[in-house]
Amino acid sequence: MAHITNGAIAVDLPTPRVPALRNRLRDTPVNGTKRVLLAAPRGYCAGVDRAVIAVEKALEHYGSPVYVRKQIVHNVHVVSTLESQGAIFVDEVEEVPEGSHVVFSAHGVSPAVVKGAADRGLQAIDATCPLVTKVHREAVRFGSQGRHIILIGHAGHEEVEGTMGHAADRTTLVQNPAEVDDLVIDDPDNLVWLSQTTLSVDETMETVRRLRERFPTIQNPPSDDICYATQNRQVAIKKVAVDSDLVIVVGSANSSNSVRLVEVALEHGAKAAYRVDYSSEIKQEWLDGVETVGVTSGASVPEVLVKEVLDDLADAGYGDVSEVVTAEEDLMFSLPKELRKDAQGQTDTRALGGRTAR
Repeated sequence: MAHITNGAIAVDLPTPRVPALRNRLRDTPVNGTKRVLLAAPRGYCAGVDRAVIAVEKALEHYGSPVYVRKQIVHNVHVVSTLESQGAIFVDEVEEVPEGSHVVFSAHGVSPAVVKGAADRGLQAIDATCPLVTKVHREAVRFGSQGRHIILIGHAGHEEVEGTMGHAADRTTLVQNPAEVDDLVIDDPDNLVWLSQTTLSVDETMETVRRLRERFPTIQNPPSDDICYATQNRQVAIKKVAVDSDLVIVVGSANSSNSVRLVEVALEHGAKAAYRVDYSSEIKQEWLDGVETVGVTSGASVPEVLVKEVLDDLADAGYGDVSEVVTAEEDLMFSLPKELRKDAQGQTDTRALGGRTAR
């Protein structure tokens, strides 16, 4: 069993599981008609797709093992599946044998990590999501301009650690609106705010509102830092939650955007909401008296896990599934340059990804 940390969060990764057991949930009577509202968009975003394919293709190109710093994306099923294919996940580049191939996760790394890899002669493949890279570049630019950066995010999250590493001496972390009142800033007229890409949109905007109240001259980033996938999934679950007795979010405990989906569902009308990694975690008592179940998944969740949830719910009488679509996603990102050609030197058919967001 691997033991990979996510900043302050430790996660034990299970070995790849056997297929889900069917007929585990009972079809019990309710007052009305049973149905499922399936949120769309859900599941894989372009940055996750790019990162997972990067590890798969690195294994194809270079053979096993290929090392990955931290979890490539925050999903235990994805990570354990890649482990079974020959990927080795480590906490730091110092654990990687000199000269080996190492992939940086979708959440990004600080310049210190890049230097550490170079010092060990590692062949680094950067699978950082381009939208995270955008925030890194903003941090570098604002830091070089002498601005002080207020970074809205969660302490210990890899993305936050990476971003702060690009302007460490000019960045202050704020985790929630309440922390704004305690900020002590030497130059309050020279501020700009940035944010982690996977936050709750509503809570982030409340934090920004309070920052503007305290520091009226604080500047905005050139564009919204919260990624399109995070926003789209939150918008979709808001629409689903208002009509749901129960919402099930498929995603891992250390997935910020998955955890936020549970919170957003509860804030927007769901009577109950739970996060699960696998359908086997759904409890029979959650379904007591439930007519409408909302289902969605975080941006690092493969669709096969959602299908298993729907299959189990169908066993319990929730076979009527209606998809609630609030946006269409067709964005794809180019793979890291080292992986855009196949072993024969030809442009790979998956150079722009290869799986859809759903």
